[in-house]
Amino acid sequence: MDTLFMTRKTALLLLLATTLAFTGCDKIRSKVPFLKKKEVAATPAPAPVAAAPATPAPDESPSSTEPPSKTGSSTSPKGSSSKGTDTAGSAVNKNAAVIALCYHNVDEKGSKALTLPIAEFEKEMEAIKANGFTVIPMQDFLAWRRGEKSIPNKSCIITIDDGWVSAYTNAWPILKKYNYPFTLFIYINYVGTGGKSMSWDQLAEMRDAGVDIESHTYSHSSLKVPGGNVDAKAKALIKQDVATLGVDGWLRKEIIDSKLVLEKQLGIKCNVFAYPFGVWSPKAVEIVKEAGYEAAFTVYGQQLHPSSQKELLGRYAVEASKPKIFEDAMKMIGGGQSTVSTGPSEPTYTQLAAVSMVTKPMDGETIGDSKPLIKANLATLGDIDPGTVEMRISGFGPVAVKYDPATKTVQYQVTQKLREPEYTVFISAKSKGKRIETKWNFKYDSTAAPSTGPVTDASTLPPQTTPIPAATPKKK
Repeated sequence: MDTLFMTRKTALLLLLATTLAFTGCDKIRSKVPFLKKKEVAATPAPAPVAAAPATPAPDESPSSTEPPSKTGSSTSPKGSSSKGTDTAGSAVNKNAAVIALCYHNVDEKGSKALTLPIAEFEKEMEAIKANGFTVIPMQDFLAWRRGEKSIPNKSCIITIDDGWVSAYTNAWPILKKYNYPFTLFIYINYVGTGGKSMSWDQLAEMRDAGVDIESHTYSHSSLKVPGGNVDAKAKALIKQDVATLGVDGWLRKEIIDSKLVLEKQLGIKCNVFAYPFGVWSPKAVEIVKEAGYEAAFTVYGQQLHPSSQKELLGRYAVEASKPKIFEDAMKMIGGGQSTVSTGPSEPTYTQLAAVSMVTKPMDGETIGDSKPLIKANLATLGDIDPGTVEMRISGFGPVAVKYDPATKTVQYQVTQKLREPEYTVFISAKSKGKRIETKWNFKYDSTAAPSTGPVTDASTLPPQTTPIPAATPKKK
């Protein structure tokens, strides 16, 4: 009987404990050892259940939770191209349009086809402003075409051809008045011939004031027909050139050698060419490319854009007898107002520079180093104003020099490889308020042995017979 009672008691306790366990009575569970044991065993059981849905969550997170902006910014073609467009658009306005005007002799007397009266020229300069054009330098135009610089939507380039002295005496003062930059296209055989031609000194003065000077051939002959459209004397010389050099050789003289002469005489870099009479041939265009010109102009007036063929850029050749040409030029595009103020400054004059100076390379020396260090000691030039020392090299133009007042040494490390067989170095500075300048030549031959001797005294340099105006950087 006792046994039966104990069995029933045990069963009743088990039933009660089980019931309380499911109802959540923690106190009863804590009093019953086997229930407590089960509780401990049951505690981790929910963890796997809870962890099970958490396990795939990390697998889904890359596509569902990673910020899409990061992915898009690094791989999206749209994001990439739009950024490039914004940058280019803010830097360079490719929608701008340019016209180029071509003048010759600005004077009261002369050939009606080439001469424009002074008053008419000034009237046209005013009309350029009134019609909303901004007159820009040639080099700004080239920088715009290269995608390096923005220009106004409605821009104009002014050019004056040949080398008439009227460009110096008549046109230049008017262009200064309006602060208009301009380009001179010069043909070599006309310079310094007297009469109505400009001298090298006048060209150097204009160069120093910031006037852009470029090539217009050697003889001004038509490049399509050797000796075409020139006088009998020029025609005879061209005939000799053709006999000696051949037609291609003559063309190279007209297009390439004319460039080299200007660079050597004036210490500038010529990168623009103008075809005489606007006449060209396929071979002439080929040699223009060979010469490395960035642009070449005809006289077929047209709007100029970045896509315009660089070897055949049109200019409006303004003539007194054909006023419609200028009128058409003014109608090409509209709007805007000229604000350029980078025109020529007042000219300065110089005295003859001392020549007994130490230079490297020496005058007349042939070097083989394609990137030489060019040096000169300026002690013989007197008390130099350090801030006025300048150097220009034919084919390079103005260069960034270093001047040491303590040793009176100026130097420039050439960074672009030499290519021409001969170079002229010009150095100018102010001494006691007077601008002085000197120059020397050296030759380049890639096969020449390197010089091992010291920097040599150049006192044997022949003295210059004419003053050379000071150098002022004109191209950026």
